[in-house]
Amino acid sequence: MLDRSRLLTDLQRQVKLLEADLRERVETEPEFGDRLRAEHAAAIKAKRTAATWASWRNDEVTQAAVAWVLGTVFVRWCEDNELIHPVLSGPGSRLAEAEDAQTKFFREKPHATDADWIEHGFAELRRSDAGAMLFDPRHNPAYRIPVSHDGAKALIAFWRTRQADGSLVHDFRDPDWDTRFLGDLYQDLSQEAKDKYALLQTPEFVEEFILDYTLKPALDEFPLDGFRLIDPTCGSGHFLLGAFHRLVAAWHDQDPTLDASEVARKALDSVHGVDINPFAVAIARFRLLLAAWKVAGVATVDEASRQRWRMTVATGDSLLPLSRAQSIPGMDEQLGHQEPWEDVLDFADQRLLEPGSYHVVVGNPPYITVSDANQNARYRELYSACHRQFQLTVPFAQRFFQLAQRAGDDRRGSGFVGQITSNAFMKREFGTKLIEEFFPTIDLTHVIDSSGAYIPGHGTPTVILVGRRRRPEPDGAVRAILGIRGETGVPEDPSRGLVWTAIKNQLDHSGQDSEWVSTVDLPRSRLAEHPWSLSGGGADKLLAALQESKHNISAYGGKVGTGAVTREDDVFMVGEGALRRHGVPEDLRRPLIEGDVVRDWRLISSPQSLWPYNSNTLLAAEHPSIITWLWPYRLQLSARVAFGKTQIQHGRAWFEYSMFFANRYRAPLSITFAFVATHNHFVLDRGGKVFNRSAPVIKLPEGASEDDHLRLLGVLNSSAACFWLKQVCHDKGRALFRALTSQVGRTPVR
Repeated sequence: MLDRSRLLTDLQRQVKLLEADLRERVETEPEFGDRLRAEHAAAIKAKRTAATWASWRNDEVTQAAVAWVLGTVFVRWCEDNELIHPVLSGPGSRLAEAEDAQTKFFREKPHATDADWIEHGFAELRRSDAGAMLFDPRHNPAYRIPVSHDGAKALIAFWRTRQADGSLVHDFRDPDWDTRFLGDLYQDLSQEAKDKYALLQTPEFVEEFILDYTLKPALDEFPLDGFRLIDPTCGSGHFLLGAFHRLVAAWHDQDPTLDASEVARKALDSVHGVDINPFAVAIARFRLLLAAWKVAGVATVDEASRQRWRMTVATGDSLLPLSRAQSIPGMDEQLGHQEPWEDVLDFADQRLLEPGSYHVVVGNPPYITVSDANQNARYRELYSACHRQFQLTVPFAQRFFQLAQRAGDDRRGSGFVGQITSNAFMKREFGTKLIEEFFPTIDLTHVIDSSGAYIPGHGTPTVILVGRRRRPEPDGAVRAILGIRGETGVPEDPSRGLVWTAIKNQLDHSGQDSEWVSTVDLPRSRLAEHPWSLSGGGADKLLAALQESKHNISAYGGKVGTGAVTREDDVFMVGEGALRRHGVPEDLRRPLIEGDVVRDWRLISSPQSLWPYNSNTLLAAEHPSIITWLWPYRLQLSARVAFGKTQIQHGRAWFEYSMFFANRYRAPLSITFAFVATHNHFVLDRGGKVFNRSAPVIKLPEGASEDDHLRLLGVLNSSAACFWLKQVCHDKGRALFRALTSQVGRTPVR
């Protein structure tokens, strides 16, 4: 029995060891270091990255280390389940067989190393065409930085580790061929990769739910011959596996006389996937491969090598078009550059990522913002909905629908689209264009507030969107699930959680309310304005009443916004003592207020911070004490990026704030509030402070008195305003917090 938790912990340690081994090879052996530097320079020139050499190199090292570890996992799984002869290890007598085979290998090739023996294991799987995709020397990161002899020896020894009773520590035997454990490896094998790519598995019950409302109706409408489904953010392949098994069942139903191998191949041909993470793609390919072999009754790699097993799952950035022929209106042509681990161009004959060619598009796009300046600028050029500091959920929302088949004038033949995504776009400013400009052009059919449900791993509140690529009916309605109450604890079985069960039971029944959610048919016009509020239980009606009677501050000449943004707070917010000791005069110091000191209707003390501006002109002040203090940080300050441009490209001095709004500072009276808070505690400030991005300010028009500010303050701190704010402001995840805190003292929280 495989101990998944121990396997993950042990493999994380192996990745770290291999990273050190591979990094040393890159730094000391020109054969590898020079080649990688050339590739980094090419990526910079093609504007595929703006990362420094050190950062880019570390990513490459991590990819290669993970590829070596995952490759051996694939070999170990296959040898334990007798798909290949033992190479690395195996239970019982198979371990001795692996050791004997290795001894024979070295006798025949005396100059070979342990790394060569591991690659021999890779070659065993490469004998089938699908296995060749897993271990393609052109694209697999493992071949880009070969592991050293000592590193390979340690990795082999790890797989041969025994327990006290003589059995192997890690035994992969499984008659059911369940590969879900690989999803955990994909998600957690490398913390650096997890942070960069926002790795997150889609739980099976969520994947099944989305396929029920996309793939299921699509199979009723479109013929199986030529059927096409894609997950452009496929990760470890959950949606692809779920779709594959449904397509297998559909082919069996349509033609029971078909050979099992033919059914498996036809289902594989219909399933496409792309992900930017090479080891996610490797896992997705491996899982799909084993699923197809299981359906076809394949028992060994020798048997598989006699049949065609091609999978259309590629490594690459699915937000980029592959060619002018595949370009989307308004998008420029492909950059002509492909990273070494990418292979999307190898699938041109499968029309991979061809806009308007898919009957179903499903997925769970990453929820992160794009920190790389070149990538950020590229996505802004390609996707009209990208706005302000957008999350990747925005361009992917557009891309999903662009890949789907477009309906004709009669609205027939349109592709189905389904995704679970962060709900931040609903209320944060970056979602404005997506909601008001893009969504009105497509037919959203279902909007489901899933933020109250307990979805493992999803600390970010989510929403499920389902729709079709066709012109919407102007007077039509959108079926919506509105949240009332979140889970009160962590359910033993998340697929049977109270909120999730209510969503499943009520979605097809408009007008139905429960303790957890409301089901309504919303007028399409209600979803054409930003922000969205998806609160049920009568909250939507009260919100509508408040919206009718509310008055906008802007109508009276007031403005709301940030006072300043440094984008390097630690450099500027250093405290009065440090600034005084370095000779920074008083007029170049100011309290820089952050949201966490705006609490309980007052401003708690905030550290004195460097304020590099002239008190009279409010222009950047190049004082010697400022330059002396900031000089060690000049490179990172110059490279600060705001809206896709560096500090210097914006025409700002390297030593000043990334943004400083002089007009908001000039008027002394301000009402400030915390950007993130549990309730409304607005505070009146009478001047002399600078307000950071986490503590925005409300500025009334010139001439407004202190009494005017106090009257507004009373309204803003009222219960009515608190209710309204909870409906229109982004929820950071109170349902998950309640669920986790309810378990304190009973279940470990990670």
